[in-house]
Amino acid sequence: MELDDAYANSKHIPNGDSFPAIWRADADAFRQRMSVLGRARLGVMYGHGTREIVDLFLPDGVPKGLFVFVHGGFWRQTDGSLWSHYAQGALDHGWAVAIPTYDLCPRVRIADITRQVATAISVIARDVPGPIRLAGHSAGGHLVARMLAPGMLPEDVRARIVKCVPISPLSDLRPLLQTSMNADFQLDEASALAESPIAMEVPDIPVTVWVGSDERPAFLDQAQWLADAWGCDHVIEPGRHHFDVINGMTRADSPLMRAILESPS
Repeated sequence: MELDDAYANSKHIPNGDSFPAIWRADADAFRQRMSVLGRARLGVMYGHGTREIVDLFLPDGVPKGLFVFVHGGFWRQTDGSLWSHYAQGALDHGWAVAIPTYDLCPRVRIADITRQVATAISVIARDVPGPIRLAGHSAGGHLVARMLAPGMLPEDVRARIVKCVPISPLSDLRPLLQTSMNADFQLDEASALAESPIAMEVPDIPVTVWVGSDERPAFLDQAQWLADAWGCDHVIEPGRHHFDVINGMTRADSPLMRAILESPS
C-alpha cells in the first residue's frame, strides 16, 4: 500500500529486529526483581478477557500518585509485560506505575481498545490515590491522548490527571487508511477521524508531545500535527529513533522523565 514504508520502523533502524529480544530480557529481569521485593502486582484484572489486565509496580514507600504507561505496537502487537522495565524511572521518583494490556486488532477495533484503556485506568485509579500522570508510546501515545477526550474517563478520575506525555504518537489515523495494516484496523474515513486526537476538543490538562529526531518523517509529522492542534509543548529529542525514544523512562534523571513528572505550572 502507498504508505506502508512511511510507517515501517524496524527496517529503518540499525539492528531493528534485535530490539524485541532485548526488551523481553530486560522486562523479565525487572519483573522477577520486583516480585522478589514484593512490589509487583501482576495481572490485575480490569475486565473479563484474558488480555484485560494491568501490571502494577509499587515504589519503596507510600506512592506519590499513579503513573500509567500505555504500550504501542500499532494496536496489533505486544502486551504490557514486554515494557515493564520502563517503570523504573517513575518508581525511583516514588510513583506507582501501571502498565495495562489490551486486546489487539483485528479481534477488536481501535475504538474498543480506547475504551479498554479507559476502563483499566479507572479500575487501577481506585487502588492508588493521588495525582495521575499518563504517557504512551506510538499507538500508546494515541491512546493516552484519547483519554483526555470529554467523557472518556469518569470525571473524578479525569480530575486527578495532572500531565499527559504522548511519545511518538499517532494523532491522525486517516493516513493509515493508505496502509496494508488497515486490513486489521478496518477503519474508514469517519471512524479514523473519530479516533484521531487532532480532531478532539483541546484538553485543559498539560500535555507534552515527545518524539525522536531520528524517527521516520511520518512520526515526526504526527507529533507536529498533535502539537499544532492542541497548542501544547513539543520536544524533539536529538539522536533518538522510534525504538529508543522511550529509553529515558528507565532513568529518574532523564529529560523525558522530567517532562512526565514535572509539576504543572
